[in-house]
Amino acid sequence: MSSSTATVPTRPVRIVLADDQPLVRTALSMVIAETTDLVVTGEAADGAEAVRLVEETGADVVVMDLRMPGTDGIEATRLITEGSTGARVVVLTTFDDDDHVYGALHAGASGFLVKDMALDDILTAVRVVASGDALIAPGVTRRLIKDFADRPRSVPVVPHPRIEGITDREREVLTLVGRGLSNTELAGALHISIATAKTYVTRLLAKLDARDRVQLVIIAYESGLVSAS
Repeated sequence: MSSSTATVPTRPVRIVLADDQPLVRTALSMVIAETTDLVVTGEAADGAEAVRLVEETGADVVVMDLRMPGTDGIEATRLITEGSTGARVVVLTTFDDDDHVYGALHAGASGFLVKDMALDDILTAVRVVASGDALIAPGVTRRLIKDFADRPRSVPVVPHPRIEGITDREREVLTLVGRGLSNTELAGALHISIATAKTYVTRLLAKLDARDRVQLVIIAYESGLVSAS
């Protein structure tokens, strides 16, 4: 008697597109329609509608603009990530929105992309975030960190309450993550293997109770480990 193992198909990643520009939503929707692993379950022109669609469609990922009428992208991101749906948010905006990006990351966004990226790269980022990882292009991270560090601080540096519990090596890794280095770049800078670099990042996530790599960037900045120099 022979036996075979049935392959259970993986359902497509469900996506809500939130942008007040119809052309942006249409362009993304058309590209997604050509894939087999992604599907658009809703389109929203403002943040409140995005929140509603996530709850109604059980979306996995929201591609979120920041500047929208009514409920903006930051508040919508906060409502979605603090909700019970488990949906993750990828911010898709322009560099002139730098003032809002930090707020979006604090609100729980798992990725930050810019609108002049190739559409295929945006879809790749959606897949990365849907898999449970976080993504901010290293070059974008460096620009943001420099922008934040150049501003006058309204509050003093406040180290993360658990940062004293990490080792000197982990602190070094956290600093490099905060500067936007990928695991491959970490490995090169520290002369370690990529697997070891991943292990250090995983330990930091656990020790600092961080949701993902994006939060490590925030912790590195707020703890004073990263500066513009």
